[in-house]
Amino acid sequence: MPLIAATGAPDPREAYRELRARWGNVARVELVPGVHAWLVLGYRELLTITRQEQIYSRDARNWRALSEGLVSPQSGLLPMMGWRANVLGADGAEHRRLRQPLDEGIARIDQRRARRQVEMVCTELVSGFSQNGRADLVTDYAHIVPMLSIASLFGLNTDEGQELLSALVAVFGSAEDSQEGNQRFEAILAGALRKRHRNPADDLTTSFINHQNLRDDQERLQSMAVMIFSGTEGVNAWTALALRLLLTDPRFSARMHGGRLGVDDALDEALWRDPPMNNQPARYALADTELGGRLIRQGDALILGIAAANDDPVIRPDGSEPGNRAHLAFSAGPHVCPAQVPARLITRTAVNTVLHLLPDMKLGIPADEVAWHPSPWTRVPKSLPVEFSPALIPAGAGDRPQGW
Repeated sequence: MPLIAATGAPDPREAYRELRARWGNVARVELVPGVHAWLVLGYRELLTITRQEQIYSRDARNWRALSEGLVSPQSGLLPMMGWRANVLGADGAEHRRLRQPLDEGIARIDQRRARRQVEMVCTELVSGFSQNGRADLVTDYAHIVPMLSIASLFGLNTDEGQELLSALVAVFGSAEDSQEGNQRFEAILAGALRKRHRNPADDLTTSFINHQNLRDDQERLQSMAVMIFSGTEGVNAWTALALRLLLTDPRFSARMHGGRLGVDDALDEALWRDPPMNNQPARYALADTELGGRLIRQGDALILGIAAANDDPVIRPDGSEPGNRAHLAFSAGPHVCPAQVPARLITRTAVNTVLHLLPDMKLGIPADEVAWHPSPWTRVPKSLPVEFSPALIPAGAGDRPQGW
């Protein structure tokens, strides 16, 4: 099965269940024509490969299909699967060296200040369409909020944030324009580094310049890229998917009329049912081994089937969400996502703000007509058209949303 066919299906869980019925917990899938990988569908198997980096490496230089020339140097897969000199492409002590600046940078974030900044971004966006009585919560809102919010943490302005956003769409699509998008993305970050070398400031770019673990601007740029990658497309999807739940699922839509399930419930259920990163690249086998009853050859690529593992009947025998945060939406092991706290802060603020400012908002199409951006990795709605009573909301009306 082409991997992109599963993420683009009306219900990816059904596609993953079909793969599990045929293959078990480790299935053979096609990344692009002629290039195959193993998709890890099992919860326990996924924990195995994320925790045993001595067998399953993050370093794509171990990918046999790439070294044998099956993957073209121009392939759209490479911006997501190719080796980068950053924390994502490292194991062991090198990974810990490169991970420390990210963890310390995130720990430095003033959460109250960041939340106010996100509220201002959200309110300004809503004020731009509030008088129209209709909007698209993806293109007009969820798509924009995380990039502008995270860009500000790195000292980037609104225009630079918009340029980054456009470039990332191409990168995550893994299509013909993926490498061009990656070049634009890195050029913007290189410009930010040059600016902060001349004029240091209280932002994450300056923090990375000053961190002793980062040896040069290439490592600093790649560290910036990791944080922006992990904090934008995922938050965009998470915001859109949570809003879709709140607007269409009776258990959540009643929230606007005093129901018991609220925003935090929707945020967690979205991570269980439709994690933003349905499939995460990748691990590369360092030796012949066995996983889930399948023989894995040295150099094989293994894709983390996050959505499939969350749906594994071993942990969800009755098909219901376990009601906790044991999902794998942020991966696991040494490479667990470093940006979970700011990601939840941005997503929760974005969802709360638009619900508070436009309380009678309704989805303008049937929920089953929502279309999805083509990607083998992410599950992001193309559009969430909504209707609401027109309202004049000043851009500076940053009152704290209900529910905090």
